[in-house]
Amino acid sequence: MIEPLLAAEGVELDAYSHAVVSAVETLGPAVVSLTAGDRRRGRVGAGSGILLAPDGYVLTNSHVVHGAGRLEVALTDGRTLGATLVGDDPATDLAVVRADGTGLPYAPLGDSATLRVGQLVIAIGNPLGFQSTVSAGVVSALGRTLRGAGGRLIENVIQTDVALNPGNSGGPLVDSRAQVVGINTAIIAMAQGISFAIPANTARWVVPQLLAHGRVSRAWLGLTAQPRPLDRRLARALGLVQERAVEIVAVEPGGPAAQAGLTDGDILVVVEGLAVTRIDDLHHFLAEWPIARPLTLGIVRGSARRDVVVTPGEAP
Repeated sequence: MIEPLLAAEGVELDAYSHAVVSAVETLGPAVVSLTAGDRRRGRVGAGSGILLAPDGYVLTNSHVVHGAGRLEVALTDGRTLGATLVGDDPATDLAVVRADGTGLPYAPLGDSATLRVGQLVIAIGNPLGFQSTVSAGVVSALGRTLRGAGGRLIENVIQTDVALNPGNSGGPLVDSRAQVVGINTAIIAMAQGISFAIPANTARWVVPQLLAHGRVSRAWLGLTAQPRPLDRRLARALGLVQERAVEIVAVEPGGPAAQAGLTDGDILVVVEGLAVTRIDDLHHFLAEWPIARPLTLGIVRGSARRDVVVTPGEAP
C-alpha cells in the first residue's frame, strides 16, 4: 500500500500546492493507462485506472473496457502488462481488470460520504501514455444523476469543475488527504467546467460483486414501462397525491410480472408503499431489493386500484 507524503521535501509550497503535490506523489504510481482492443470493430480505446490491490486488480470505467478482446495496462515505471477483464457493470460505468503482475503499487478506496461542496479534489489520469496527468478543482455538487448504459440512472454522482480530457476516464478523483473518493467517468462536451465521477462508496459495493461473479446482480420484474400523467379526477378518487405514474407497455412472457398477472395498460403508482412517478424510481428501488423476495406493487387498472405481489427474478 502506498503511504501518504507527509511533507514536500526541500521546497516551500503553499497549502493548496502542497495538497495537490502530495496527492500526486502518493497515488501517481498506482494510476495506470489502459489500452483496449475490440477485435470485432477493429478499434482501440484508451483510458485510465487505479490499482486497488498489489496483485494487479484495476478499477476503471465500463465504457473503457466493455467489449474489449485485448487489454494492456501501462504503469508509470514504464512496464506494460497484459490484462484480462474480471467484471463489468455498465449500469454504474464501473469495471475491474486484472493486470498480469504482483507486488504492484496500489491505493484503496476512500469514503466519498465525507465530501462537501466546495472541497478541493484532484483528478489523476494516465491518458494515452502521458503519465500522471493532473488537474485540480472543487466539488461543484453532490447527489447528481447521470444516465448510464441501458438507460439506467447512476445516482449520487459527484459533479466537479476539474478539467478532464479523453483518456482520463477511469482514473481516480482524489481529495486533499490523498484518498480515492471517486472514479472519473464523463464530461459534457459542449460545457466548460462540468465533469462527473462515480463515488467511491458506489464502487465499494460494485467491486466485490464483480470480483465474485463478474457482474452485478439486480432484481428484475420483466416489464417495459413509460411515464405518463395521472388523470387528476381519478387520482383524487383513488386517494393518490402524485400527478404522474408509470404505465406498463409490455410484459415479458413467463417473467415475474407476467406470473403475477400484470398486463399491458396497468399503471404502476406504488412499490412497497413508495410512490412511483418515473421509471428511474422503479430502477432505483430494484437496485436495492433482494432477488426472490416478494414485493407489493400498487397499480391502477381501469378505474380501480389494487395491490399485486410480485417475486422479482435476477436481471438477465
